[in-house]
Amino acid sequence: MSKYLVDKFLFTIDRDAALTERYREDPAGTVAWWEAEEANRILSCIDAEKSTWLRFTDEERDALATHDHVRLFEMGAHPFLTLTLWIAMFERDFDEPLGMQLDYAARLSHVSMPYPDIST
Repeated sequence: MSKYLVDKFLFTIDRDAALTERYREDPAGTVAWWEAEEANRILSCIDAEKSTWLRFTDEERDALATHDHVRLFEMGAHPFLTLTLWIAMFERDFDEPLGMQLDYAARLSHVSMPYPDIST
């Protein structure tokens, strides 16, 4: 897994409200667009500076396209990046206080230490 690329995706999507909404509404389309247009951008301020080799694996692409934070964590994605993005996308879907965060934690309750390596 390219933890760097997955974490870069999570970070950049979470930092733009329009992209966050786009990812919530069309996850597969957003992942495909981001991989094709943004993944290889070296310096986001210079369009001409791009690499050509960064790609998601099929497993990464599928987990991102299905909003599967459990699989992303198990593969080594940074949990703080998924948590902050998931809060932005899904907190509104829960009526109780901290409902989304409790659901997020419950889905990861099967994971025991040592946790997957989240270093990049």
